[in-house]
Amino acid sequence: MDDPMNPQTLWESLSPYLLPFGIRVIGAIILVIVGLRVASWLGNLVRRQSEKNARIDATLANFFASLVRWAIIAAVAIATLQVFGVQATSFVAILGALTLAIGLSMQGAMGNIASGVMIMVFRPYKLDDYIEAAGVAGTVKDISLFQTILATPDNIKVMVPNSQAIDGVIMNYSGFDRRRVDVTFGIDYDDDMDKAIGIVRRIIEADERVLKDPEPFVRVVNLGDSSVDIASRSWVIATDYWAVKFDILQKVKAAFDREGISIPYPHTTLVTKAPAAN
Repeated sequence: MDDPMNPQTLWESLSPYLLPFGIRVIGAIILVIVGLRVASWLGNLVRRQSEKNARIDATLANFFASLVRWAIIAAVAIATLQVFGVQATSFVAILGALTLAIGLSMQGAMGNIASGVMIMVFRPYKLDDYIEAAGVAGTVKDISLFQTILATPDNIKVMVPNSQAIDGVIMNYSGFDRRRVDVTFGIDYDDDMDKAIGIVRRIIEADERVLKDPEPFVRVVNLGDSSVDIASRSWVIATDYWAVKFDILQKVKAAFDREGISIPYPHTTLVTKAPAAN
């Protein structure tokens, strides 16, 4: 009688099962590797072709590419299960039975997908817009099914879940072509208000980036505790906003210094009382 623990006997008894299973495992691995590569290739292809279409902007191109990629990955997962004998109908039945559990455990993920669709439909922002959402400000670099990727001004990559981005207040600083540059200057009460207003107005009107319509506004807007506040409001193309604002601040300060206009700053006055005479 053959010893069942003999390696040769054990191999002869298990080989009819191990060989087909091993072939299936190798086939499944090859299917997954090829499937993921195809998903990535088709996703990139959809993005490139969408970007060539003038009616589809980069935001939608990225979103379509993400949809195609995930759809192919799902198809690869189903095909891989079929390699192991799990039929598509059985898979659908199992998937239906697990839907509730998956839905409860992945409420956040499902919410992000739904929010991603809403972002695509309502378009509160698009690629390259500078926005503030979920307490984070930055330039939109990518919008996927699950998250919006921002780059902060100091180039930190921030991933904001779509559900958080869409549920809160969104400030899109790139939403309109024009922006208003508001700068307020405080001058001393003893200084000439008209002279200071004239200086600010000349500097603003001399800047070619400042739009003529609407006309720049320069007026006294407040009499503070230690200063007369002069507000300037000028309209510029959105992309020129920060450059114009920084230039106005610098040039007005330099002009005030030349013309003897002082800018008050907080200071403390020390009063010493002589002791009372006995």
